[in-house]
Amino acid sequence: MIYTVTFNPSLDYVVQVEDFKDDAVNRTLSEHVYAGGKGNNVAVVISNLGLKSRALGFRAGFTGIAMEQMLREYGCDTDFIPLDEGMTRINVKVKSETSKKQASGKQDHNKAKDQEFEINGQGPQIPQEKISQLFDRLDALEKEDVLVLSGSIPNTLPDDIYEQIMKRLDKIGVRIAVDATQKLLLNVLKYHPFLIKPNNHELGEMFGVTLTSDEQVIEYAKKLQEMGARNVLVSMAGDGAILVDEHKEVWKRLPPKGTVVNSVGAGDSMVAGFLAGYLTTGSYEKALLYGTAAGSATAFTSWLAGRAKIDALLESLAGQ
Repeated sequence: MIYTVTFNPSLDYVVQVEDFKDDAVNRTLSEHVYAGGKGNNVAVVISNLGLKSRALGFRAGFTGIAMEQMLREYGCDTDFIPLDEGMTRINVKVKSETSKKQASGKQDHNKAKDQEFEINGQGPQIPQEKISQLFDRLDALEKEDVLVLSGSIPNTLPDDIYEQIMKRLDKIGVRIAVDATQKLLLNVLKYHPFLIKPNNHELGEMFGVTLTSDEQVIEYAKKLQEMGARNVLVSMAGDGAILVDEHKEVWKRLPPKGTVVNSVGAGDSMVAGFLAGYLTTGSYEKALLYGTAAGSATAFTSWLAGRAKIDALLESLAGQ
């Protein structure tokens, strides 16, 4: 079973407008509501790929109930802990599409690029007794289960919560994947996570350098292995991804051709695809193939990619 933990899940309210103006009333061209949060994104794509996933975390209020119900409709098992106060946050994501008329005018050249804006909610307070309930759920995990820890930690939780979880599960043999920001990621390496997924900019920031070549990415990915990580997957947007696996083999995949229409969830989809590929085939090379296809499929889609889109890109990439 693949488990995900999302400490600060959300309902994502995604709206499309034309030529966003900050000094006027903007009307939407389209609007959608999705179950959000990095762990939730992983759970949905895992489910889309035909594997069983169970999403864990906390929910509060009517927004939390709606979020959990959406995940179930996407095929995920869920076991969120209800909170007595507050509400699961709402994140507003605005996509502004520049009109053709505006984009063609030389005077408006600086405004001719499509833009995205985000306003993310804070989330509810999480008391200690609810954290203990989450730990009880995690204690039920067994050897060879996979646990995905991803995303930021809300300020209502201790900043070492990832470390607490990994220490607790250290002797069981659970394979843990971590996709988090610089400090969170570095602090868990001592527990030898099965997979970590920084992007190339985050990898450089960890060591105070700017990475400008594949060779440098590989060099610093190996440093993370020396610090404890088993497999290091580095996403590089349009330059594809590099994997340094636990056998010290280095793999690279370029992305398929396509038009990027969505920046939300592509990295989470890559993690989901990688895990699904590895659990299905036992091959790190094919895991990277699956991860690249899933990440790209989401980038080419308005939200998280479905099985058909991922399979089509898998076929395309396999022929390269």
